[in-house]
Amino acid sequence: MPKMLTEAQVAGYHRDGFALPLTAFSPDTARRYRADLEAFEARIGTRLSGSLTPSKRKYRARTYLLYRWAHELVSHPAILDAIEDVIGPDILVFTTTWFIKEPGTPHIAGWHQDATHFGLEPRDQHVTAWLALSDASLGSGCMQFIPGSNRRGQMPHNYGLDASVNDAEQWIAKPADVDSAVDCCLAPGQFSLHNTLTIHQSGPNRSQDRRIGIGISYVPPSVRHVGSQRHPALLVRGVDRYGHFDLERPPGADFDALAEEAHARSFEGYRANYLEQIASHRAQTAAGAMRVS
Repeated sequence: MPKMLTEAQVAGYHRDGFALPLTAFSPDTARRYRADLEAFEARIGTRLSGSLTPSKRKYRARTYLLYRWAHELVSHPAILDAIEDVIGPDILVFTTTWFIKEPGTPHIAGWHQDATHFGLEPRDQHVTAWLALSDASLGSGCMQFIPGSNRRGQMPHNYGLDASVNDAEQWIAKPADVDSAVDCCLAPGQFSLHNTLTIHQSGPNRSQDRRIGIGISYVPPSVRHVGSQRHPALLVRGVDRYGHFDLERPPGADFDALAEEAHARSFEGYRANYLEQIASHRAQTAAGAMRVS
């Protein structure tokens, strides 16, 4: 029996590539975590949205190595129960990214697949949990998923999309079946799951509030990273019987010197691997080796 999802939701996830909406905690708890995030933004002197300077870009990712409240988010029992229902009881966090759109701004995500630049195999074992700390509605630019697109394999991506919330500014030119897209509207404290081969997008924020969410990448320890160097990951449930990743530790104290050093080192390695995967995808696409449906 599943722990969090119904059997129908588990079947729907594997068939359609997503499950939604799911609840992690109450709106009041979401407001508390939002306050923690915004206190963090005040501390570093910038909002984690729009274009960030190279010195600040690292703070969009892997915040669970800096703050105990961020570690609580990625290891929340309700989220892990849902992840366990689709990939099993042994769970690693590969990375996280804050996806924040300020009110009235044009930032979007073009149609894309999360799997494209992570370098994980097999790709279909990688799950993104997208957790909302504010309303994610059509008006504020929620995600939209194309059902069944997770079964198409890896698609070729283009680069250079204006006002993209994705660091590589990637997008799929011909995603197909966009008329079947399902809106992923989430209230504060709710989350969705999607297979990282599922094609999705999000529109601009036309609301009066920030659209705040965090994408958490979960994998079972059996997954391998295929980049040129080993990658770290955080064990949040079960055991690692494979040793494919260097296991990270949660922060002992918030934003102390040890946590900041560990986070900087981890982000540097992650960024290097991410850039390597972009180059690899570009080369495969140029050579015509990428599968096109």
